[in-house]
Amino acid sequence: MSLTKKKINLLESEEGTRIKQTLQFMVANTAYNTEPSYSANTVVYPNNLIPFVDKHLNYLNSHPSVDIEHYLANLRLMTRIR
Repeated sequence: MSLTKKKINLLESEEGTRIKQTLQFMVANTAYNTEPSYSANTVVYPNNLIPFVDKHLNYLNSHPSVDIEHYLANLRLMTRIR
């Protein structure tokens, strides 16, 4: 019995849409620190700043074995402004 996950494009899935909405809610909420961060990819991000939503969607898309609910819960804890 194989336990390998089939790689899907998270960005085009229904789950990806839900995750994107969650991340966008965090950006809109002033209770979270969602500043853009540095990116060396000047082709896609000419100002060298990757938006919060893009950064985390790209990470989740490239790491399919990550538990998304735990990731989002930890992200909320880490970015919460106290």
